[in-house]
Amino acid sequence: MNRIGVIGIVIEDMSCVRQINEILHEHSHIIIGRMGIPYKTRNISVISIIVDGTNDLIGSLSGKLGAINGVTVKSALTKKTFED
Repeated sequence: MNRIGVIGIVIEDMSCVRQINEILHEHSHIIIGRMGIPYKTRNISVISIIVDGTNDLIGSLSGKLGAINGVTVKSALTKKTFED
């Protein structure tokens, strides 16, 4: 069963952007949309990712992102589940 959700990513260390993009590419099959905002005056970037996937797939994505130094990740998922 799939859930819909949003993953918020705050990037404080811009040197890890390539690693983040590689992880997002690996999980592109569950990503519905993505919005990235560079906040140049604060030297950070914020990305929001809309996902549709199983708890395991979404957890894998957010876990890999959260393991990167200089990156903070939070996610919110629907309580309701959806069938493929």
